[in-house]
Amino acid sequence: MAKKNGVTVVNIGISDKDRKKIVEGLNHLLADTYTLYLKTHNFHWNVTGPMFNTLHLMFEAQYTELALAVDLIAERIRALGFPAPGTYREFAALSSIAEAEGVPTADEMIAQLVAGQEAVVRTARSIFPIVDDAHDEPTADLLTQRMQVHEKTAWMLRALLQ
Repeated sequence: MAKKNGVTVVNIGISDKDRKKIVEGLNHLLADTYTLYLKTHNFHWNVTGPMFNTLHLMFEAQYTELALAVDLIAERIRALGFPAPGTYREFAALSSIAEAEGVPTADEMIAQLVAGQEAVVRTARSIFPIVDDAHDEPTADLLTQRMQVHEKTAWMLRALLQ
């Protein structure tokens, strides 16, 4: 496989410079998504209280969806010719989502997950300018789909706090 300056040569109509910028954004999106996956899975295991069954099942559906999403994002990074980050250390350095401290109450869990869902939307939205400029429609489609899922999930979680 041909490489140029350590980057796999990919001739899909997007310059190396633009692919690199897009991947930098996708790396942050992958890290945020994986961190939110871990947080949601943690809360699934540790939630207690009168809404236990509802939240336990809801969190399971959410972390399952996130597990599939990380694969889609990582595969897009690979399709653009770059390695995907895949370690806790890399994700911690790239993510905008903080880990949970201790075991929060159910309401605190929900609030943290709302914040996490919204953070992923902001990260996805921040990538759009370079994606649009590069005419990278597959990445734009991925970002749009991710934003739809996270905005809807945040809305559903917020509804539980009202």
